[in-house]
Amino acid sequence: MTASIHEPARSIDVIHETDVLVVGSGPGGLAAALASARAGVKTTLVERYGCFGGNITQVGVEGFAWYRHPQTIDSEGIGREFEDRAVAMGAALPEPQSTSHALDAEAFKVVADTLVEEAGVIPMLHRWVVAPIMEGSAIRGVIVESKAGREAILAARVVDASGDADIAFRAGAPTIKHQVDEMMSVSVMFSMSGVDKAVFIAAVKADPQTYGDWAGDGEWDVTTDGKEDAMFSPFLRKPFKSAVAAGLLPDNLATIAGTWGTVSDQGDLTYLNLVHLTLDGTNPDALTLGEMRGRKQAMLAIGALRAFMPGCEGAKLRNFGMTLGIRDTRKIDAVYNMTGADVRGEGRFEDSIGIFPEFIDGYGLLILPTTGRYFHVPYRAMVPQGIDNLLVTGRAIGGDKVSHAAVRNMMCCAVAGQGAGTAAAIAVKTGRNFRDIDVVAVQAELRRQGARLA
Repeated sequence: MTASIHEPARSIDVIHETDVLVVGSGPGGLAAALASARAGVKTTLVERYGCFGGNITQVGVEGFAWYRHPQTIDSEGIGREFEDRAVAMGAALPEPQSTSHALDAEAFKVVADTLVEEAGVIPMLHRWVVAPIMEGSAIRGVIVESKAGREAILAARVVDASGDADIAFRAGAPTIKHQVDEMMSVSVMFSMSGVDKAVFIAAVKADPQTYGDWAGDGEWDVTTDGKEDAMFSPFLRKPFKSAVAAGLLPDNLATIAGTWGTVSDQGDLTYLNLVHLTLDGTNPDALTLGEMRGRKQAMLAIGALRAFMPGCEGAKLRNFGMTLGIRDTRKIDAVYNMTGADVRGEGRFEDSIGIFPEFIDGYGLLILPTTGRYFHVPYRAMVPQGIDNLLVTGRAIGGDKVSHAAVRNMMCCAVAGQGAGTAAAIAVKTGRNFRDIDVVAVQAELRRQGARLA
């Protein structure tokens, strides 16, 4: 029997009231907050860390649109604005495998701050949401914990952009979470410094890797459409094979492999996505073990690169991401759950709040959008069942495995986020619940904000 203690009831000060409260500031939450504020309502953005940006700034996932190629019909709106503003502010470099720019994870913190300030979003960093405030089936706000203690924030509408559907789950909405061995892997992101760029790039050009080279090692076995197989990919496996043969890597780490993002003139090799773990990102014990084990594996990977990758001989660790890169935990059981047929078959919806190209990366699939195909993201996929005044956005929107492999990508999270923030603002202005909102009014505001819906 599990021991327990009784926590006495207590009064909690309401420190803030707002029209729209967005919880979590990754690409989905940041886009939601900006869209809501730009639609003209009081908007507050709560974030547990000390910077906005989520996977970009906190994990170090810099390849924001690495899927983009000359024939891609890409998303528009706030997601594209993230990239354009980063370029304008010197916080991006050309991405090596696409027509996009890779975001500088550290400098994007300032880009995000600037966007938040310009839009008039009320920022609340260093606050962790621990519980929803409920009145029956309606959410009325959240309880947060911080150095200031336990506080309450009230809101007319709430957008759950936690990534893990934390608010929806704790409010009692039905959610779906696969068994750990069915989840997409977790990444330990890191960067190196001291790389000789000229030597490194020369080695890459002398032995260019393709997406076809991803297959063959379990972790990186993929099924493609075939058109991807001969395309260049900044993929690294051979140095780690050599390290295993030389005894620098143990046999159980033979699956270390993956991609690099950019290499700067100053010798920074960034966005190293080489170490992958299987764990449940909603389990703090698993996360603790993953953080510690993952860092050890990353250091072994750096040793392998120093020994067997030209240009890396004098390189060293520059930094780890602030936390692990989680791809897959809870998803809501939404009013409409997207399907693999939707994302692979150019799904079209009357309640579209944005488009995303036919880019699918996960669960053994890799489909790149090189032919101009795209699908609609439906508003209904963000509406949880059984809870009022709440939308869920980002990677936790409703869908099956294949659809999740598409919508989990950061640009699509921004598409969904802009739709959620706009819908929240329209709901406040019209006094409607999210289930009977005027979708046409939401779409009109999204178009005004530059989103592409069809």
